[in-house]
Amino acid sequence: MPRGEGKFLIKQRAFLKLYMISFVEEHKVYGLQAMDELKAKFKQLGYEPQHSEVYRSLHELIDDGILVRRKKAIEGMKYKEVVVYELINLEKAKLYKKQVKTDLDRSMSLLRKALEDVY
Repeated sequence: MPRGEGKFLIKQRAFLKLYMISFVEEHKVYGLQAMDELKAKFKQLGYEPQHSEVYRSLHELIDDGILVRRKKAIEGMKYKEVVVYELINLEKAKLYKKQVKTDLDRSMSLLRKALEDVY
């Protein structure tokens, strides 16, 4: 990810990928579980990510070699499976989070400056 040059604020996909990594680190490993968690966290702020964006974020993390997707049998159900996500490269995950933190800090500074200057 570029280090903020030419960008105004952090992109939604980077924001979602940050949360996907955090959820997997916390062992919240289902895509639907991540969707529900995001909706609950940001409902009061009027932000509800699209289903497709959450899954694109997960798929990009797989493509980046940070997560892996596995099918897992549901306990007590002979033929039913769910897809779970697991962290496979902790170093890449840490690096990605560090890069996003830099972008978030920069975005916050821009927003604080606008609030000071205009309001």
